[in-house]
Amino acid sequence: MKVGIGQDSHRFDFENKNKKFILGGVHFEGVTPLAGNSDADVVLHALTNAISGVTCVNILGKKADEMCLKKGITDSSEYVKEALKYLVDVKIVHVSISIECSYPKITPKIPEMRKVISNLLNIPENSVGITATSGEGLSQFGQCQGVQAFCIVTAL
Repeated sequence: MKVGIGQDSHRFDFENKNKKFILGGVHFEGVTPLAGNSDADVVLHALTNAISGVTCVNILGKKADEMCLKKGITDSSEYVKEALKYLVDVKIVHVSISIECSYPKITPKIPEMRKVISNLLNIPENSVGITATSGEGLSQFGQCQGVQAFCIVTAL
């Protein structure tokens, strides 16, 4: 068994009127987008980092920058797919994700995010746990300045 942990965070981009807010591969209509070169999907970035924790091959950074800046690939699901290429002799069997923000409200979109992630990883939806918290407003994420996500993957 191997376990990987990943984290990512992005601030809101209040200036960008064209970009979409994407979280866990799901578009949230009418929500201020996150700043970043890619779609800035902190959930899929945290998932990518967690997979990298299992494979010991970092995707976010040089590889993702090459995909995004040189090839124009801004869909964070492609970074997850790239990370999955390096899984050898193990398969992801469970994912746990924790999202911190006060805005937007995450809970209504959790079932849709679970479905997207289960399809991406080819695991059952009941093997994708997602929780959300405002952090009681103690951090910048709870103060509506951005979104943070943590992810743990279990691979057998």
